[in-house]
Amino acid sequence: MIIAGVDEAGRGPLAGPVVAAAVILCEGGIEGLDDSKKLSAARRARLEAEILARCTVGIGVAEVEEIDRINILQATLRAMTRAVEALGVVPDHVLVDGNRLPHWPYSAQAVVGGDALHPCISAASIIAKEYRDRIMIEADADWPGYGWARNKGYGAAVHMEALRQLGPTPLHRKSFAPVRQAELAFGKSGASSET
Repeated sequence: MIIAGVDEAGRGPLAGPVVAAAVILCEGGIEGLDDSKKLSAARRARLEAEILARCTVGIGVAEVEEIDRINILQATLRAMTRAVEALGVVPDHVLVDGNRLPHWPYSAQAVVGGDALHPCISAASIIAKEYRDRIMIEADADWPGYGWARNKGYGAAVHMEALRQLGPTPLHRKSFAPVRQAELAFGKSGASSET
């Protein structure tokens, strides 16, 4: 059976896309897989390179505009669907981290805590996190002051202070309450990349 693991990164941040990854592990598997949040950055980077070199990987992204239009849950489920479609192979079964499944044609199972239980989901969690982290590190160069290279768009103190001082950017999720409040305070003008 061809089994794909699916996980996402970026449901909770105030800024940036949500990214999902689907991984079909290579024969023999990958040593040292675990929930991406439990791994050091260096270990994740090494595992990501091995997964990309040896396994079948698909990545799906839902951008900020889509998150704001259909909500974060629906955007996450769409990103997961795109990730499986991007595999280029139709899996026999899909294991999804969490308690919700997209409406799709695949045989699938939602597994709470699956990124610590199933190696294919662990691999997907690593790919999704590394991919999204790179997006936010690059965005930090375009929108300095929010600390995205470190906080990846989550509501860390430096990010919240920057929202108050600089206002929201186009990468902020306007459907999220702290961003909406900052947008109202700034009269919807928001920050400029020259800030």
